[in-house]
Amino acid sequence: MQERRALLVDWVRHVLGGECRLEPVAGDASSRRYWRVRQDARSYILMDAPPVAADIERFVRIAERLRSLGLNTPRIHAQESEQGLLLLADLGTRLYLEALDRENVDRLYGDALAALAVIQACASTAGLPRYDGPFLHRELALFRDWLLVQQLGWELSDVENAVPALAFEFLVEHALEQPQVCVHRDFHSRNLLVTPPPSPGILDFQDAVAGPVTYDPVSLLRDCYIAWPREQVEDWARGYARLAVHSGILRPKDEDHFMNWFDLMGVQRHLKASGIFARLNVRDHKPDYLADIPRTLGYVLAVAPKYPQLTALADLIRERVLPELPVTRSC
Repeated sequence: MQERRALLVDWVRHVLGGECRLEPVAGDASSRRYWRVRQDARSYILMDAPPVAADIERFVRIAERLRSLGLNTPRIHAQESEQGLLLLADLGTRLYLEALDRENVDRLYGDALAALAVIQACASTAGLPRYDGPFLHRELALFRDWLLVQQLGWELSDVENAVPALAFEFLVEHALEQPQVCVHRDFHSRNLLVTPPPSPGILDFQDAVAGPVTYDPVSLLRDCYIAWPREQVEDWARGYARLAVHSGILRPKDEDHFMNWFDLMGVQRHLKASGIFARLNVRDHKPDYLADIPRTLGYVLAVAPKYPQLTALADLIRERVLPELPVTRSC
């Protein structure tokens, strides 16, 4: 660790041509680490992502693709791909998660949804992985493999395996029938910053794919980290569907299907996310994310009564999964 820290300091000093200070920044759920670099009155962000150079190249490519559309992604000041290092513009510290309140939520979500419409209408999907059936199934398997088996210690019977498997098929079918666009894939309150115009600042986009149109809207509006009244969320979602039609993202006839797609895409994402939160605890020793599982699976329970194909899965979650989760800090 000390060797790596010394490498970071030496590289940044070389790039900036003088002394500087590195201060740790709270990271995300990945293995990447971040530092705020201060030199006199200037401030930068250092991304440390060893040793996956491909991630660095993808981050740079997508950052430039989105910036070319007028969106606020960090400028790249310097990169060292072999070491997994990027020196980025500092977009500030005011995350949506910390800034959102009842008075500003309409305005901030309006900014975020407007930026999302630009991504979906204008960002090329060239070179992006396809969010296809096998990809979606691999993500859904995280719920079974990490939450049910690894976290809760279940030895799944054939019946218990069949319940999520049938729901997974239903969810994937409805994801694949949607219009396919550029998908940020983590478009939520921990990856958006309140900034001077153009706001928001957009982070953590290196895992972008070509996939279903509702994935990013539901990531934002049914956020795993903050919840809003259901009626309000559905109003925002319908408003986005209208914007998407006007922007050419959706055909007029797609608007009739949008809310069903939104619901079911959310279930896919929330099952995946609950599995990731369990994996972060079991494998990566990051237990704080366990506290987000009840809220995340709560969205599944709220949506399931509209879809008979999800009844058995919802019963499993309500009757067995949630009661067996460890007690954590308050959500």
